[in-house]
Amino acid sequence: LKTIPRHHLHKISHIVLRLISPFYRGNNFEDPITGIKYRKMLSYGRNNPRPNALAPDSLSLERHRILWLYLKEKTNFFTDQIKFLHLAPEYCFLKLFRKQKNLDYTCADLNSPWADVHMDVHDIPFDENTFDVIMGNHLLEHVEDDRKVMREFYRVMKPGGWGIFMVPMDYNRKETYEDPSITDPKEREKHFWQSDHVRLYGLDYSDRLGKAGFEVTVDDFVKKLSPELVKRYGLPPNEIIYFCKKPASAN
Repeated sequence: LKTIPRHHLHKISHIVLRLISPFYRGNNFEDPITGIKYRKMLSYGRNNPRPNALAPDSLSLERHRILWLYLKEKTNFFTDQIKFLHLAPEYCFLKLFRKQKNLDYTCADLNSPWADVHMDVHDIPFDENTFDVIMGNHLLEHVEDDRKVMREFYRVMKPGGWGIFMVPMDYNRKETYEDPSITDPKEREKHFWQSDHVRLYGLDYSDRLGKAGFEVTVDDFVKKLSPELVKRYGLPPNEIIYFCKKPASAN
């Protein structure tokens, strides 16, 4: 499976899961992205599979569903006219975002065939102050120089614009752990939780974003939802949203 391009895996998975989805329908769980209700969702995770993590129709995971709710309840993403840069696009969002009439949508990735633009995020090929909103989730843990990439996000964002850049985090770790000498995939999985990760973020993540110029709001949004809703939607109970804003006064 590792030799099959990810976009092909997504397409194959989508076809297979759509076929079996009717057997999972019920009323115990609900995907807020599609509104489809399930008796149970699928487990997901390589080493420690998480129960009720993957919604069969949208292929959304816990982090996608909490992001969707956050965008709807806490931002202008669905209401204002927005020039939007979507990096490393999630399959569950791609078609939905493209259809949103309020979005001037640009999808970008290093090599995905879904992307409108192929680029390296270390050197984003857009002028400064171009986008109102930028999202690039579960991306920064893969890049060589995340600080440079954060500065690039800041550069191409308009003053007053905002972004969300979710990453895997160890909430028990005060400082981000990275070691460039660790290059073996098995060792990376051991140290950074995945074979193609180059760091594991800690609670200093907001500081790293702040040093790029962003005003960062650390929002424990999921904690403000009822336990019943968290369970029904299959949300990550400890996920923190780092909402990054470029000051309106920025040059």
